[in-house]
Amino acid sequence: MSPLLKRALPLLVALALLLPAMIYLAMKNVPPPPLAETPAPAPTPGEIPQPPESPAPPAPQSPSPPPVTPALSVLGEMPDWARLEAFQETITRGDFERLLTEIFTVGGAWRRFIEIGENEARILTGSTPEAEIFHLRFAPDETSAAPTPRNWRRTSDLPPAPEGQPLDGLHIAIDPGHIGGEWAKIEERWLLIGDGPPVREGDMTLLVAKLLVPRLQALGARVSLVRDKTEPITPLRPGSLLDLAADTAEPPDSPAALQKLAERLFYRTAEIRARARVVNETLKPDLVLCLHFNADAWGDPANPILVERSHLHLLLNGAYTDEEVSLTDQRFALLDKLLRRTHEEEALVGATVADVFAQRSGLPPFIYQPDSPNARPVNNHPYLWARNLLANRLYDCPVIFMEPYVMNSTPDYPRLKAGDYDGLREINGVMRPSIFREYADALTEGLARHYATQRSLRER
Repeated sequence: MSPLLKRALPLLVALALLLPAMIYLAMKNVPPPPLAETPAPAPTPGEIPQPPESPAPPAPQSPSPPPVTPALSVLGEMPDWARLEAFQETITRGDFERLLTEIFTVGGAWRRFIEIGENEARILTGSTPEAEIFHLRFAPDETSAAPTPRNWRRTSDLPPAPEGQPLDGLHIAIDPGHIGGEWAKIEERWLLIGDGPPVREGDMTLLVAKLLVPRLQALGARVSLVRDKTEPITPLRPGSLLDLAADTAEPPDSPAALQKLAERLFYRTAEIRARARVVNETLKPDLVLCLHFNADAWGDPANPILVERSHLHLLLNGAYTDEEVSLTDQRFALLDKLLRRTHEEEALVGATVADVFAQRSGLPPFIYQPDSPNARPVNNHPYLWARNLLANRLYDCPVIFMEPYVMNSTPDYPRLKAGDYDGLREINGVMRPSIFREYADALTEGLARHYATQRSLRER
């Protein structure tokens, strides 16, 4: 071996050992060639070729449950809870709880919708626990409470009155209850014994209202009539409410029963809601007088049962039942009334009116049963009771709801049949004034005495 080859031999041996390793590493970093697609098998003769399979679609997701519509009264509207923002920090916790539990409710269902905390009430705005919460903040105490916003004036808000004008500047709206006229039979406020015209409550309340207007105006009041004739305010009629009656009735119901329900929706619901719009949006009074005559069950109106006893009571808003509190619009109305503090004014005016009316008429008080499910006594006054009626709930301002006399009583029916007259007439052996003038005079005197007592005289 030559010396040159002998010196290069170790290098050749090292290259021989490294070369396979270098080739291996180089091949490892080269991406493999793409795999050839396997062609789909050719269809057999007569077979329809099928398209290639698509990827499986994603599993369908469960749809979100629809929102729960809050429970509302018949013909009720969804309330605007933001309206209660104006009452933030206007009432203390103690006053709120007292009015809620002692005047405005008769059961415990309110606890499902209203949670009273130390500094606020948390109020459900719907019918389920998932409904939005309205937070009503309490005033820390009476002295720091914000003023209560009102679109009517309390007795204490009125300026001093001129002598002999205790109602000066007061705006009173008179709502003659029911409709009367040709609608009296549908309203079931019509009865007749013997000959002569029937007794129709809607006609009689309108007569009293028209007697009241000049009496109240003479004392300085501005007076508006919610209705001035025996015609409904609402444009709706029983025929247009048949579909609603069918939706609210318990199936199966006969056509006659549906017609009867449509009639009740007309005069009990649609008519009162129409009057409320007139009162709240057009008249905007300081006080509403709702005029009614009471009655006992009389059976056949063409041959009515007469009862022996007559009586008197006045109704203020309150005593919402558990079922009524569970309805979103009525729960809102309860809180709106409570926060506007209409109850205090109703009780203040109503006490004097009731005392004077009882004194002038000689009527004893009507007493609800102690366990009545829809009435509460007010301030231990024998003639004042709280009840949740559509009119005294929907009217924004304080309402004095009059329920004197009993239309089908032996003392009152002959006086009602006698109609209106001047002076005195012998009725059942006793000289009596017109029952309609007695009504108007007693109510006028009650209002005059209240405002004359509570308002100071304007200096001359």
